Amino acid sequence: MSGTSAVPETAASDAGLPGLPVASGRETVREVWRLSHGYRLRLAATGALGIVSTGVDLIVPGAIGFLVDRVQAGTADLATVLTVTVVMALSAVLGAAGTALTIVLATRVYHSILAALREQLVGHAMTLPQHLVERAGTGDLISRSSDDVTAVADAAPAVIPVLTVTAFTIVVSLGGLAALEWPYAAAFAVVLPVYVLAVRWYLRTGPGVYRAERTAMSARAQQILESQRGYATVLGFGLTEQRHRAVMTDSWRVAGQSLRARTVLSMLNARLNLGECLSLAAVLVVGFVLIDHNASTVGGATTAMLLVLRLLGPVNQLLLVIDTLQSALASLSRMIGVVTIPFSSSDVPSQAASTAVQLDEVSFRYGEGPRVLDDITLDIPSGQRVAVVGVSGAGKTTLAGVVTGTHLPEAGKVTRPSRTAMITQEVHVFAGTLRDNLTLAAPGATDRDLHAALEATGAASILDVLPDRLDTLLGVGGHPLTDAQAQQLALARLLLTDADLVILDEATADAGSTYAGQLDRAADAVLAGRTAVVVAHRLSQAATCDRIMVMAHGRIIETGTHGELVDAGGVYAGLWTAWEAAQ
Repeated sequence: MSGTSAVPETAASDAGLPGLPVASGRETVREVWRLSHGYRLRLAATGALGIVSTGVDLIVPGAIGFLVDRVQAGTADLATVLTVTVVMALSAVLGAAGTALTIVLATRVYHSILAALREQLVGHAMTLPQHLVERAGTGDLISRSSDDVTAVADAAPAVIPVLTVTAFTIVVSLGGLAALEWPYAAAFAVVLPVYVLAVRWYLRTGPGVYRAERTAMSARAQQILESQRGYATVLGFGLTEQRHRAVMTDSWRVAGQSLRARTVLSMLNARLNLGECLSLAAVLVVGFVLIDHNASTVGGATTAMLLVLRLLGPVNQLLLVIDTLQSALASLSRMIGVVTIPFSSSDVPSQAASTAVQLDEVSFRYGEGPRVLDDITLDIPSGQRVAVVGVSGAGKTTLAGVVTGTHLPEAGKVTRPSRTAMITQEVHVFAGTLRDNLTLAAPGATDRDLHAALEATGAASILDVLPDRLDTLLGVGGHPLTDAQAQQLALARLLLTDADLVILDEATADAGSTYAGQLDRAADAVLAGRTAVVVAHRLSQAATCDRIMVMAHGRIIETGTHGELVDAGGVYAGLWTAWEAAQ
């Protein structure tokens, strides 16, 4: 679209927004598995390399145990020590190199899958029916495409090394203990329930805590976004303190949820310390018993203890990194929740083969509030230009939103052309060149097409003040445009879309009276030969339309041509008289 959605004349409160869905654990796994297609052979090779690298690392504790037994037996000499030292050094170097390569390969696959997910998230979000995004709150979608993506990406340095090393270390070390003496493995296995219970407790408590933290962050983002978008309204109605309190309330809620998450982590640490003490004690006791019964050697017990110590480190790291992992998984589930949003044809207004617009007994309300549109029936023939006028709060902007599909009616049916475009008074200049801003609406447009659109909307003069003409950077950090120039750019962009239905929601209202005639002529060029709905701020613009509808309290109370309504002496006639007097 050429402009952003306008703030509705009657809007629901930000509080209580339902939010976009969050994917379940099964949905998340299924989607990640689907995204991993094409990387599975690389993942298998990474797993094989990880197991081999971890197996090489077992040589060190085995060599130390061997040396202890030789020293105790009195058969160790300098050659034995040097041999053991060389073997340990080689195994350490090879193991470290293999582990490093495993982490690198795993990281590359991780970021490749994340990049695919990010692209899918943005692509799917752009195709969502706008009313779904509006109902959930745009702050939620922005949070998922920024904060959540960042959380998942930033988790990589902490999570990937631990996951790759720990998974293979646990498997290989347990196998090594069993191969050494099965009672050592049994002793460690007896203590495993402590870790299992700690993980179960954490998985039962942690996800909800982190989901609540991310949800609180989304609510805070929504409050900040609404305050920024409605900056003029906040100042105009003296709502600064109210908005400040709202942002601070949600910010403190985020702080509280973050403290709650840190508390859960501290409780997990206590459980891990208990498990570590019990593991070491169990292996020491078993080693003492086995040595006492000549079932093991001191070197064997030493090797077992080193294996357990080597195993405890990665296990504790794994359980500690679950803190980061849970936060990342919560963000991942929120991202996939957007990607997997189902929407049926009932979520989109019916599209007609012709360019006509029909509303059949349409009603609409924001949330649980009063009806903003009440039983609207409307038929706009192809090619007709209809103006919608009325006092503030009459429902004009809401009607435009229902026609364009931004809002779904709670009752009735809306039919509109498939190629529909809308401009509101809040036009946006994107960061990029003038060419980029125009070709957003028509990627295949040539420079000749762009010049023709600028000429038709009276915006060709913009090129004369731009140093690099079509290649001049606009938007943040670029060449600034006046309000009138930004609206001309939006109209030119809309002209390039070649839409069948054009909706102008006070799209030329903000540039001031100095440029009113110029913008009206630009709007006429855009609307020529098209079906159009014009929410008119200036009655001079409404007077040129084929038909005028007057709204009050969500209903159409008058309809007709300009001349017919003036002669009727009703509400429109009074508005026109006041308009002429003001001019």
